[in-house]
Amino acid sequence: MAIAAEVLIGLIAFIHIYILWFEMFAWESRGPKVFRNFPKDLFPQTKAMAANQGLYNGFLAAGLIWSFFIESPLWQMNVATFFLGCVAIAGIYGAMTADKKIVFVQTVPAVIALIALHL
Repeated sequence: MAIAAEVLIGLIAFIHIYILWFEMFAWESRGPKVFRNFPKDLFPQTKAMAANQGLYNGFLAAGLIWSFFIESPLWQMNVATFFLGCVAIAGIYGAMTADKKIVFVQTVPAVIALIALHL
């Protein structure tokens, strides 16, 4: 993979590790500050749901990190493409259902990384 694509994939993996931490361990403390349009009493009630979402974000990060350890260039690109596509789609869905800013945190970086990966 080109260095630019690797850097972008690493940054996206880091973002998803942060999202894992946020949704699994800081949902009730940081959640109301991040999602100001949600009622504050919603956060304790949705703690388990958010933790489940955090776990899935961790799987996205793990897949992106895994792509660095694949020896075959073709499979390295295939795996990175798959997980970046998952991140992009998750960002679109998150923007439609939770907060429009998610598209800029997840989808835009994933699409830029996909372009860099395939150039």
